[in-house]
Amino acid sequence: MPTTTPEHDRRIAEMTFASVYPHYVTKVEKKGRTVEELHEVIRWLTGFTDARIQKMIDDKVTFEAFFAKAKLNPNAELIKGVICGYRIEDIETKLTRECRYLDKLVDELAKGKKMEKILRTA
Repeated sequence: MPTTTPEHDRRIAEMTFASVYPHYVTKVEKKGRTVEELHEVIRWLTGFTDARIQKMIDDKVTFEAFFAKAKLNPNAELIKGVICGYRIEDIETKLTRECRYLDKLVDELAKGKKMEKILRTA
């Protein structure tokens, strides 16, 4: 598996949550899941409320700012596997790994996994 490059990490850090969020919504809705379920996953990972998630979108915060404000779930490190060609547990850059955690959770939601499995409670 390739490791991330500084350029890749910088691109992710500078990307806005608002630019990616609609893609998350489309991905999960296309597979019959809901925005509420998407928010449940985001709340679990970040500790944000729905209002805070909306504020992050409205303020067009970067992923760097998004995860700087998040209180990451202690079970987030249980999120493993490959996403976007990278093995999550091998990503050394903390912010890039956190972004890939979110990508993986959205992916699992879209693939129809049960919520308790996605939220690492079962």
